Amino acid sequence: MKPDSLQPKYEKAAAVICKQGLFPFPVNETTISILKEAIGDVEPELDLIAAFDNKASQTLAELTASSGMPEETIFALTTSLAKKGILFNQPNSAGTMVFRVLPLMMVGLMEYMFMGPLQGNEREKRLAALFQGLLDQVRDSVQQDYDKMVPFFQMAPPIDRTVPIRETDDGKPIRIIPVNQTIDTTDRVLSSQSVEAIIDKFDEIAVGHCFCRQRRTLLGEPCQTHAPLENCFTFGKSARHTAAQGFARMIDKTEAIRIMREAEAAGLVHKAFHPNSRTDRPETSICNCCKDCCDTLRGWREGGFPLINATRYLSVIDADRCSGCGACVDRCPMDAIRLGASGKAERDEASCFGCGVCARFCPEEAIALQEGERKVFILPPRLRAKAD
Repeated sequence: MKPDSLQPKYEKAAAVICKQGLFPFPVNETTISILKEAIGDVEPELDLIAAFDNKASQTLAELTASSGMPEETIFALTTSLAKKGILFNQPNSAGTMVFRVLPLMMVGLMEYMFMGPLQGNEREKRLAALFQGLLDQVRDSVQQDYDKMVPFFQMAPPIDRTVPIRETDDGKPIRIIPVNQTIDTTDRVLSSQSVEAIIDKFDEIAVGHCFCRQRRTLLGEPCQTHAPLENCFTFGKSARHTAAQGFARMIDKTEAIRIMREAEAAGLVHKAFHPNSRTDRPETSICNCCKDCCDTLRGWREGGFPLINATRYLSVIDADRCSGCGACVDRCPMDAIRLGASGKAERDEASCFGCGVCARFCPEEAIALQEGERKVFILPPRLRAKAD
């Protein structure tokens, strides 16, 4: 069947995918074009995606009933769609295979599409441009209806969690100021506060390429920090999935620690992700984010998304030890530090998510991390004048 005659099926598949995830996306020419590039004109795959309309996660028996397809056809189609970044196909804790349709992004098609080794071909460049066009449309929509979007943003859970760097550039431990309050852990599990502790929890670890930096390169905007690319981690079931699809490769704990150390030396920020943003559940992945390419940071700066982050630390600057060199100002991914009138570094508490990058590169060891669980919430900047 010719692609034009498949238009209704593209629209139906787009409607299913666009409503997944934390933030829904519009079904429009851009999202449909993304699916056309990602799927091609494989009609049965479009039909299978449509079967997820009423339920995003289904067992084989459920998917057989909802799609009307035989098991062997379902396995072939889901295998293909998983490799295209559209489906997640892994057994649950009980050993039952579950098929889940993924969102366009956060975390879904866009991330997986650019996580594996890239060829730099025209198709990849078209997809990168289409996703950027979608992000631009989201920004414009948010700016147009800014006041209406604020309550929706305020209800959203943290998108990710900051895991702090623990050592300075010369290998000394960053000073931690203990929390001065009792943390009630009766009904919950405290999240791991170091990448070493996270890595130690998992026997299955995979590493892929940073999809943000790779996509910016395809757009002709390579990373200005010249940070290493292969440091996007997945764990457990997610590691099995990304490795099976060719998005990442399995590694051992020793290599994982080495790659994390390289990321820290480059000034990258450790961002952990948890199922449904529940930080009491084991991590599914860790991104190592740079200041200029990270979609979370860019999306916020460019007015498209709020920055919503869970953290347990806040940087504290010792003015007596600060020399005013400005290293922390240059390194802070949030632009949360400036040199004040006295020439000393000053930190904006509301913007700091306690990543420890400033403390790592402070030559005077004037920065510590103070404990204290926080939710960092910053609305995107208003780029248009408020309507009268």
